[in-house]
Amino acid sequence: MPKEAGSARKKFRFHFIVEIVLIAVLAVYMMLAKGRVVGDDLVFTVIGAGLMALVTYWTLSTLRDGLNMLVLRAHTLKH
Repeated sequence: MPKEAGSARKKFRFHFIVEIVLIAVLAVYMMLAKGRVVGDDLVFTVIGAGLMALVTYWTLSTLRDGLNMLVLRAHTLKH
C-alpha cells in the first residue's frame, strides 16, 4: 500500500505542475486574443478552443488523481 500512495503522490505532483504550465499558456493565449473577434482568424480560434479543451481535460484528470491520493492516504491511515 505505501508504494501505491507514493506513486499516486508523484503522479499528482506531475499533473499539478503540467496544470500550472497549461494555465499559464492559456493566460498568454487570452492576452494575445484580447481585441480579436472570435472566428475572425479561424486557425487562432481553433487553437484557442483546443487549448481550452485540453486545460479542462487536464484539470479534471488532476482532480481525479488528487482524490485518488486522498483516498489512498485515508485508507493507509485506517490500517
